[in-house]
Amino acid sequence: MNALEGRRTALVLIDLMPRIVALPTAPLSGPDVLERSVALAAATREAGGLVVNVRVERPGVEVQPDGSGFAPGAEPRPGDLEIVKRTIGAFGRTVLDGELQSRGIANVVLAGIATNFGVESTGRAASDLGYETFFVTDAMTGLDGDAHAFAVGYAFPRLGSTCSSAEYLEALGV
Repeated sequence: MNALEGRRTALVLIDLMPRIVALPTAPLSGPDVLERSVALAAATREAGGLVVNVRVERPGVEVQPDGSGFAPGAEPRPGDLEIVKRTIGAFGRTVLDGELQSRGIANVVLAGIATNFGVESTGRAASDLGYETFFVTDAMTGLDGDAHAFAVGYAFPRLGSTCSSAEYLEALGV
């Protein structure tokens, strides 16, 4: 993996919310993904990158279900961008693309839950929009282990690059 310029990189964390982190997932547990994602966010901030905290709200519902805020540790920090989505992916009907463009972001790095829903949908849109797209495969998990493996092994390499947390941190230079 080539070096990434921090100020041109956005780490997009998908749906790290208590009610989603608690779901049965594979191959990793939600708490494992949360822990890795929090560490990646700290390193991204240290390198001068943008952390995008994404959470989903159910459309047409007055009160969201319990656990719809950010999980402990995944709360936005000063300088982060918070995106509330009402679709599967973080780009659809949100301001995400405009915010990334206005900040000169070229690299979109994805992590979170669930691999085959929010992460994959966001990655497809990022690729379509022309971002250099990276999938941190040991900082995401799915609702089904086989579906996760298919996305990581087949779909993601066609949309961008896959990497481990360690490879991402090395590319950031932290």
